[in-house]
Amino acid sequence: MGAQQRQYKQRIGSAQGMKKIFKAKEMVAASRISKAHARVQATTPYAEAITQAIGAVATHSGELDHPFLETDRQQTGRAGILLITADRGMTGSYSHNVIRAAEELGNRLREEGKTPVLYVVGRKGETYFRFRNREPERAWAPYSENELASLGHEVSEQLTADLLSEDAERHLDELYLVGTRFLSRFQQVARATRLVPIEVVDGEENAGGIGAPSYPLYEFTPDAETVMDELMPRYIESRIVNLLMQSMASEHAATQRAMKTATDNAETQIRKFTRLANSARQAEITQEISEIVGGADALSGSGRTER
Repeated sequence: MGAQQRQYKQRIGSAQGMKKIFKAKEMVAASRISKAHARVQATTPYAEAITQAIGAVATHSGELDHPFLETDRQQTGRAGILLITADRGMTGSYSHNVIRAAEELGNRLREEGKTPVLYVVGRKGETYFRFRNREPERAWAPYSENELASLGHEVSEQLTADLLSEDAERHLDELYLVGTRFLSRFQQVARATRLVPIEVVDGEENAGGIGAPSYPLYEFTPDAETVMDELMPRYIESRIVNLLMQSMASEHAATQRAMKTATDNAETQIRKFTRLANSARQAEITQEISEIVGGADALSGSGRTER
């Protein structure tokens, strides 16, 4: 076997090994999407119910005063951005899309005269900003998929404390969430949403309107302010946990697509190098035949015969 043919054989073996790895990761990601989607469906109704309860309390309790309901929270000019990225590679453009959304949000906040403060979940986002000498205020990495609920609780405690802090170097006027919404196995959207201050639609102004929210009537015990103080931390935690679940499901879907593309590329490389190896083998056979024929002609021309 010639040197060129051996080189092609080595490349074929390498591509076959990578294909097996990509195929295995694709199958693992595909199997995890269903479980992750089930967790999203389990947490979404609770987050929506908490949001509806806050709207009902704010609408039916008259003049309710809570820091998270203030539309003009301009104390320090600091706006928190919670960015959720992947904790590992081979996820295609998943982390890139959410980082780009966070960068666009940060630029917009700077144009408004505010100071973006980054809170990052995931090793990819942390590495991105550390490499650019933009240290996040707080980073949670690495993290485990089985611990998303406890991670959401820890993150929400940190952010709630910063939102309510009286320290000018720590206080946050606003809080934005930047993550990937899981719409389906084939569609995920990177989106930035404002969590605090909360926009509550006035039920009286929209009464009878098309699409107006229909809030149930509640009796508050002991009072609306105490109920709101209890609901707000749970509201923030539920929204963060739900976004973590959606981001994880989106990460698995992105991984499946990326590994499918990588598997197809590996198969293309295998076919390419197999064709080149066959061509090299045919060239070697043709060269050997030419050498044999040339040697026979040389012997016949000299008048010698083989014995």
